[in-house]
Amino acid sequence: MQRLPTGEVVITPRNFKFEELEHSEKGMGDMSISYGLVDGSDIFMGEWNGGILGPQGTQHDSRFYELRITIPESYPAVPPRVRFVSRINMACVDGNTGEILYSKVPATRNWNRNMGMEQILISLRAEMASDVNRRTRQPQEGSTF
Repeated sequence: MQRLPTGEVVITPRNFKFEELEHSEKGMGDMSISYGLVDGSDIFMGEWNGGILGPQGTQHDSRFYELRITIPESYPAVPPRVRFVSRINMACVDGNTGEILYSKVPATRNWNRNMGMEQILISLRAEMASDVNRRTRQPQEGSTF
């Protein structure tokens, strides 16, 4: 964002989706998470797969969780819709649908347009290691919502 001398605020457009795809494909960032397009030919880049490797020393240790990320048209002004495909028991995830509860995930609760999918996945992994979730018994590995 930039403020003009007249007081107007101008939001400089960026192609966040291309930047995030490149970042993910080049293996930059946190290696305990992953994300990429569901369909490489999707020119709108609307549907993404995500993955989180569970943190050590928790009930999630050595588990790989699959997520689905849907990018709204107003992204990055608003966060993407994120839902676990792999069944998981966490205080910040709806137990019936796998949808994350935006008010309980720090990255979505404090969302701003400079954030992206990586921050959400990192935030979810940190929640797995939190006192509230680290010892919570988990469903059988491989089960899905």
